[in-house]
Amino acid sequence: MSSTQILVIGATGQVGREVLSQLIGAGVPVRAGARTPARLGAPETVEVVEADLGRPETLPAALAGVEKVFLYAVPQGVGEFLAAAQQAGVKHIVLLSSQTVTEAFPGQEPITEMHRSVEAAIVESGIAYTFLRPHNFASNILMWGWPESIRAEQKVRFPYPESHSDVIHEKDIAAVAVKALTEPGHEGQSYFLSGPESVTQRRQLEIIAEVVGKELEFEERTEEQARADLSATVPAWVADAVFGYWSASDGVPTHLSDNVEKITGRPARTFAEWAADHARDFTG
Repeated sequence: MSSTQILVIGATGQVGREVLSQLIGAGVPVRAGARTPARLGAPETVEVVEADLGRPETLPAALAGVEKVFLYAVPQGVGEFLAAAQQAGVKHIVLLSSQTVTEAFPGQEPITEMHRSVEAAIVESGIAYTFLRPHNFASNILMWGWPESIRAEQKVRFPYPESHSDVIHEKDIAAVAVKALTEPGHEGQSYFLSGPESVTQRRQLEIIAEVVGKELEFEERTEEQARADLSATVPAWVADAVFGYWSASDGVPTHLSDNVEKITGRPARTFAEWAADHARDFTG
């Protein structure tokens, strides 16, 4: 394992939190960065700093002494971040990007461009990089309101029950990130990351039902109804992207990657394993 100081930016996020936890567990020196450091709850032995791409003045101190960085693909402020990283002597950036940069569905163009622009800026900076490109996070269903609906009504109201997804556990994305941050040979690589199975949204609910031991109902909504349902929490451009994906993958199994196993030596976790890890989200 490397003894190099690593900065995890976005350490309060689903993946960033796991990257931080796994690095700590491996005994790797790490610094945790977040826009709101007080939210981190990191062990006292871990240095916590403010690192906000929207506030470039926070970056020099956060990057001081750092050689490697885990980063989310956020276009705002990436130029200032890369300038600060160059000044600090950062040697390697592991970026959480998206498979949409090479495999986009109708409506996903804004997401594609967001990730492509950050990837391109990093390449142009000359800093060594590793791009991690998952397509579908298992944790997305937390954003769609499934836990609240399941707890309150034992059902979800959602469109496209037969839409397939290659849902990946955030722990697996993080595990690949940790390998890229701590072992040589990942520089200049772009990895498509997926779960081990193509799972429909209906089957995801069935698996959650099995995990929590309750009968759960999938009430199918039309796209128009579902857009209205999600309008309060999801921006229109995000809705366009996800509905484009759900429509294109309706009844169509998605292709998968075995990069998680190749890189970590462990098969990617199933959706059932993810659901078991998140059972409390659905039971309260």
